[in-house]
Amino acid sequence: MADDKAADQADKQTDKHADRQSGGGTDRSAARSLAATRARDTIARTVWIVCVTLALVLAAAAFSYALEANEDNGLVQAVRDLANTFDLGFFDLDNPVKAFDDPNGAVKTALFNYGIACVVYLMAGRILERLIRP
Repeated sequence: MADDKAADQADKQTDKHADRQSGGGTDRSAARSLAATRARDTIARTVWIVCVTLALVLAAAAFSYALEANEDNGLVQAVRDLANTFDLGFFDLDNPVKAFDDPNGAVKTALFNYGIACVVYLMAGRILERLIRP
C-alpha cells in the first residue's frame, strides 16, 4: 500500500514536470507570435505614417500654389521640390493629368493633380496597412 502511494506521488511529480516542459514550449511559441504581431503592427503603422506624411507634403505644395506663396522662400521651394519628387510621375505639374488654361490655371492644375495624388497615397497607405497588420 505504501508502495502504491509512493508510485502515485512519483507519477504525479513526473506529470507535473512534463506539463512544465510542454507548457514552456507553448510559452515560447506564444512569445514568438506576440513578437511577430508587434513587429507587423509597427511596420503597418510606419507605412501609414509615411503615406500620410507624403500626402501632407503634396497638400502643402498645392496650398502654396493656391495661396500664391513667395516662390523665393526656401521653405516654399523645399515643399514644392518634395512634392515634385513624390508626385508619382502621373500627377506631375509639367505633364499633368488635367491642365487648366484660364487665368488661375496653374493654381487649379496644382490643386487638382496634387489633390488626386494625396488621395492615392492615403488609399494606398490604408490598404497596405490593412494587409500588413495582423
